[in-house]
Amino acid sequence: MSLDIDVKCGPVWDPVQYGRYADERGRPFHELLARVAARRPARVVDLGCGDGSLTATLLDRWPEATVLGVDSSESMLADAAARAAPRLSFVLGTIEEWRPAWPVDVLVSNAALHWVPNHASQLRRLASSLAPGGWLAVQVPGNADAPSHALLTELRRSPRWRDRLGAGAGRWPDTLDPADYVDLLARGGCTVDAWETTYAHVLSGPDPVLDWVRGTAFRPVLAALSQAEAADFEAEYGAALRSAYPAAPYGTVVPFRRVFVVARAGRR
Repeated sequence: MSLDIDVKCGPVWDPVQYGRYADERGRPFHELLARVAARRPARVVDLGCGDGSLTATLLDRWPEATVLGVDSSESMLADAAARAAPRLSFVLGTIEEWRPAWPVDVLVSNAALHWVPNHASQLRRLASSLAPGGWLAVQVPGNADAPSHALLTELRRSPRWRDRLGAGAGRWPDTLDPADYVDLLARGGCTVDAWETTYAHVLSGPDPVLDWVRGTAFRPVLAALSQAEAADFEAEYGAALRSAYPAAPYGTVVPFRRVFVVARAGRR
C-alpha cells in the first residue's frame, strides 16, 4: 500500500486538532497579508481556507469585497459554514481543479498550496486568474527537512511499517526557495516579493511536537492505520520526537521555516 498526502484526503483534517495551535498557525497569515497593498478589491478568494476563521478576517480588511473560501475538506467546511455572511461564502473544491468565474483582485493561499503535488506548476495558472493589478499571496511551510518530517519518513520506511504505509515520497512537499518563486512568477510578468521566516515556537505539554503534527503531516498516517496500529506507531514516533526536540523548563522549542510569496500582476 502506498500512502499519498494530498488535498483530496477529506477525512484527514480534524478542525479541532488543527485549531489547537491557532495563534502559531494564524500569525504567518497576517504577516503575509500585511504585504498585500490592495486598496479596494471587489473579489477576494482564499484557496485552502480550512475552517474559515482566517478567511473571515478579510471582511474587515476589505469591507467592500466579496470573499470566497475554497477547501477540499468537508469537515473543515462544516466549521466554516457557521462563519458564512452576506459577503462571505465557502465552496468545496481542490486547488488544482479550481477555476474562477471572473478575474480575482486578491488571491490568497495560506499553508495549503504545498499539499498539491508539483504545486509550482499551479502558480502561474493562479497568477493568470488575477485581474489587472491583482495580488497573489502564498505562504507554504519550508520544513520538509525538519526532524519532525524526516523521522516520520524514516519510521514509515522501517521494516515494521513499510508494507503497511509505503515508503512515502521522501522530501515532500516540494517547497521552493524564495528566489525560485521570484523567478517563476516574475517571468510571467508579475512584480514579486518573496522571503522566508523561521519561527521558534515554544510549545507546552508532555508531547507538544507530536500534538502539533497530529493536525498536519501525521494526519494521513493516522487515517491509514487501525486504532491499535496507530497507537503503536504513535508511541514509536513520539519517543523519536522527544529525543529530537528535548523539553526545557519553559517548554519545547520547535523551529518552523515558512516561505512567503506576494506577487502583483501586470496591468494588462
